[in-house]
Amino acid sequence: MLQTRDLLPKRQLRAHLIQLVLKRLSDVFIATVLLVVFSPLLIAMAILVRVSSPGPVLYCRRVVGFNGREFDAFKFRTMVANADEILRQNPELLSEFKKNFKLRKDPRVTRVGRFLRRTTIDEFPQLLNVLRGEMSLVGPRMISPAELSKYGAYAPKLLSVKPGMAGPWVAAGRQEIPYEQRVQMDLDYIDNWSLWLDIKILIKTAIAVIAMRGAY
Repeated sequence: MLQTRDLLPKRQLRAHLIQLVLKRLSDVFIATVLLVVFSPLLIAMAILVRVSSPGPVLYCRRVVGFNGREFDAFKFRTMVANADEILRQNPELLSEFKKNFKLRKDPRVTRVGRFLRRTTIDEFPQLLNVLRGEMSLVGPRMISPAELSKYGAYAPKLLSVKPGMAGPWVAAGRQEIPYEQRVQMDLDYIDNWSLWLDIKILIKTAIAVIAMRGAY
């Protein structure tokens, strides 16, 4: 697989590798701090998920990561336990889901799940994926193996970096952004990546999360 670093002159390659090391160190440091600071909230949310509806506390979504390696991305469960079965039994919902891999008015989401999604707290367990080196704080949107075909010839580029908890699509409006535009934003991010770009995205993401903009 052709990597971005394969196209860089030696001096630029060295600077690029230094930035990658700094990115990883920043990921580990910030993820650790966030987990410690928000641990009381995360414990409370885990208890709330557990007692509000039958099923596990965490939902493990199978996604594709760096170099095509699949892993389970962690989230607080926001749906009923038999969510996949409900989707399979409803052709209309399944058709809508296949278009954007998201449902605007998803009947499978629990009342607690709606709160978790609106506040983005459901995604906090992915900080564990960051610590494990499977994800980054900032990167392209994580996708399922079935979604990879949406990227066509650009799939190798997508898989040349780690998926992120935040990315340009979050800062710009999250689920309000059409799927095709999200794909293009991910590709542009990879082409123009820098630590400064990551910082700007994190700041914009924090603003979007606080305002609960584009989440459902």
